[in-house]
Amino acid sequence: MPHYPKYTTTVIGAYSVPRWYEPLDRLVTMGQLLPEDMRDAQYRVMQAAIIDQEIAGIDVITGGETHRRTHNRHAPPNAMLNYFWQKIPAFQGETRPKPITKYDPNVTHPAAICHGPITDEVDLGLVDEFRDISAYARKPVKITMTGPHFLTAVTYDEYYNDSARMMFDAAKLLNNNFKRLAEAGCKHIQVDEPYLTPPNDDEVRTAVEAVNLAIEGLPKDIHIAVHVCQGNYAVGPHYDGQIGHRYFDTGRYKADLICGIECDSYLIEHDRTDAFEGLLGNKQLGVGAVDVQAPNIETGETIAERITAHRWLAPEQTIITSSCGFNHLPRHIALGKMRAMTQAKAILSGGSR
Repeated sequence: MPHYPKYTTTVIGAYSVPRWYEPLDRLVTMGQLLPEDMRDAQYRVMQAAIIDQEIAGIDVITGGETHRRTHNRHAPPNAMLNYFWQKIPAFQGETRPKPITKYDPNVTHPAAICHGPITDEVDLGLVDEFRDISAYARKPVKITMTGPHFLTAVTYDEYYNDSARMMFDAAKLLNNNFKRLAEAGCKHIQVDEPYLTPPNDDEVRTAVEAVNLAIEGLPKDIHIAVHVCQGNYAVGPHYDGQIGHRYFDTGRYKADLICGIECDSYLIEHDRTDAFEGLLGNKQLGVGAVDVQAPNIETGETIAERITAHRWLAPEQTIITSSCGFNHLPRHIALGKMRAMTQAKAILSGGSR
């Protein structure tokens, strides 16, 4: 397994979404601007996300996923779900509201309807994304992709009538796209699976099997990370009054099952770290010591303290990251938090634990 150097810094994926995205999208809808104008804006924000990560000193960067959305609400095109559903013929077409959290049954997601087979030849655009980012990046580039469980769990299955079969077909699709990424030269892939707390243990075991299928057969020199979190909807009047952080935190935290995923690292929220004690083996753990739901900028010392609190975790197994994406935070806050991550790395690398 290709381990990162101790205290490597990386972000989860999504970067700050400008508030002007939404009025720009409305102008496109009204015909005052063209769709290519929105795509141009998304491309330029991607370039800015790269620059911000690099000047902050982040070691493994993303393109910010800014091209996957036209606003920062959870409605389409949601960057983790609808953006990819629209590329898969089996999911194209109408959506229906679907509850997603036991905290509030009134909070729903516009869920895709599966009305045909999920075939593995669909191009999800990951290779083009990798090439676009790499054209500007000086740091190693990580490509993020929604995992097979989350990609299918928040849907209506009107074709398979078998959630496991649908999930495994999605895994085969991901595996094909990941192999294309590897052929294009990508060495860092992240699978996002935030929905592993609400389901029962048997469903999570199946999800683990599906993720392993999705990453099966990839070259040994690729670092495969799996991000697990409990939810990260933005809160406040500008974001539909969403219920906020931990909206999936409604069941047993299944670190024991999650560790059956045959990846190189897990990227988690820092207060979940101790659940992985004794389960990691030789894998690494990305401690999400930067709280993306906190509107303040933490100090490097605070982030370092959140990491050193888990004395069982060896420095060689420790990655520094954020609890989830920065999409709902103002750019200056996201940039400040990333700089604090780099400061924490310097503190931890220069001292002893």
